Amino acid sequence: NVGTGKAVTVTGYTLTGTDAGNYNVLQPTGLTADITKAGLQVTGIGAQSKVYDTLTIATLTGSAAVSALGSDMVSVSGVGAGQFADKNVGTSKAVTVTGYTLTGTDAGNYNVLQPTGLTADITKADLQVTGIGAQSKVYDATRTAALTGTAAVTGLSGDTVSATGTGAGQ
Repeated sequence: NVGTGKAVTVTGYTLTGTDAGNYNVLQPTGLTADITKAGLQVTGIGAQSKVYDTLTIATLTGSAAVSALGSDMVSVSGVGAGQFADKNVGTSKAVTVTGYTLTGTDAGNYNVLQPTGLTADITKADLQVTGIGAQSKVYDATRTAALTGTAAVTGLSGDTVSATGTGAGQ
């Protein structure tokens, strides 16, 4: 198990040579060494793409798993949380993960390594143009329709968005 200053027992040295029979071999004593924690990677997790929502939260998919060394008893626990680097639209955006922990008899011998290499897309959200009406007209052999009102859009919380241009009705 993990620890500092752990006693090391040495065996296996023998004596050879013409005068070896005149000696008893004494193995080295008083040796100590540290055993540090091994990294244990959480696998089985992916990230789901989403439509822009002003948040950096990423939804995780899959089932978290770990593969401990030998016959060690270790399992993954906790709730993973995914995070995009920013809220903006983009493809193959990196997603970082936090929240997983290790449990089990031998969990103390490991450092949990959160899932890495996850990416997902943030696609554009739709905004409905409002405030526009169509004006009735007398038949004139064209499909043109006059528009009335002022175009407006309402972005999601905290976003600054406005409608520009002139609409054309048909």
